[in-house]
Amino acid sequence: MLCPYLNAMTLVSIITPSYNQAKYLEQTILSVLEQDYPRMEYIVVDGASTDGSVEIIKKYADRLAHWESVKDDGQADAINKGFAHATGEIVAWLNSDDYYLPGTISAAVKVFEENPDVVLVYANMLAVDESGQTFNTLTYKQLTLEDLLCFQIIGQPAVFMRRSALQKTSGLDLTFHFLLDHLLWIKIAKQGRILHINQTWSAARYHAEAKNVAKAAEFGREAFRILETIAQDKDLASTLHKIDRRAHASAFRVDARYLLDGGLPGKALSAWFRALFIYPPVALKRMNIFGSSILNLLGLGKLRELVLQRRKKQQKAK
Repeated sequence: MLCPYLNAMTLVSIITPSYNQAKYLEQTILSVLEQDYPRMEYIVVDGASTDGSVEIIKKYADRLAHWESVKDDGQADAINKGFAHATGEIVAWLNSDDYYLPGTISAAVKVFEENPDVVLVYANMLAVDESGQTFNTLTYKQLTLEDLLCFQIIGQPAVFMRRSALQKTSGLDLTFHFLLDHLLWIKIAKQGRILHINQTWSAARYHAEAKNVAKAAEFGREAFRILETIAQDKDLASTLHKIDRRAHASAFRVDARYLLDGGLPGKALSAWFRALFIYPPVALKRMNIFGSSILNLLGLGKLRELVLQRRKKQQKAK
């Protein structure tokens, strides 16, 4: 039985969707269970993994509020199942290859308690490679609903939501596979204030099997589908209409970026020029996409990567 002090604390629900990520899963689980915040429920929804993930989950079963391993309809379905089991006032999900830094949940709770009008909080995050080595710190800025409609992206592993706001949405849309989180942020942001905290709360892992690497070229297409979805939302359509050119140019900018990451520099360049034609400021802020696409088309992309890697090594050595 919890003491009165603990009962008075805000309950936080963390959900981890899992599927064949045994290589990273234990680190993810421990990063949640070893947080210093005492009133938390942890839910793990596995999609019938066959790589030893279930055995790892069972090791910690007595510390989980709920876990299951049943075939599902993908990541969004698994996370929505977790949402259905969540009872906390604050909710977040952490994918099975990412992890929290110490003190993250306590910091998130503090922000919500000090800002009762805030419906979503997000912070900065580390970008780590397959071995867990940090190669970048992703620093975000304070965004508005209009910024989200123009595809200013925030790092999902560093996002926490009020469950009361989440419940007013339909959860994650199962027809989206890449920008599913961004669409949810928009639906939540229309309900109240979102707040950026200039702290680093989590680490996102980039590896060959991760969809942000393996299927990068497919990400951008969903940006256009998000705009189509928002145009049908009576609460958001008027806001989108006011920034229509900027929003559509931003969708092409997102498409260009992911096409480039997916090894399609010609298509990336075409998408960048579409953004330039529709709303020049959006494209001109991302001249790096133009430059990288040209270098790749000239066969100099590998040379640029080697130069950047050498600079990183020199910076680490200083």
